[in-house]
Amino acid sequence: MEAMDTYRLLTEPDAKAIQCPSYAVILGYGGVTAAVCLSNFGSAWGTWKSGVSVIHTGIRHPSSVMKNVIPIVMAGVIGIYGLITAVIIAESIPRPDNTRH
Repeated sequence: MEAMDTYRLLTEPDAKAIQCPSYAVILGYGGVTAAVCLSNFGSAWGTWKSGVSVIHTGIRHPSSVMKNVIPIVMAGVIGIYGLITAVIIAESIPRPDNTRH
């Protein structure tokens, strides 16, 4: 009987509200903000470093400039991936109600 009572406690609709502190939403949206900011900062940093590399390659070996364009594209993809991740995380955060304390 004890296992069944535990199962009912965990599967009740109000069980999530009981286990969730009031500041959980703030931490969730803080994680979304961190995902967006850090991924876009990393993307900008990677684009900058790759752009410098393309400039130096263009000066020394003009025929191989197109090989160095790939890291710039990949840095942009990382920024887009961070935005997609942030949207997925933001959509999974439940809307707070007045029953939490």
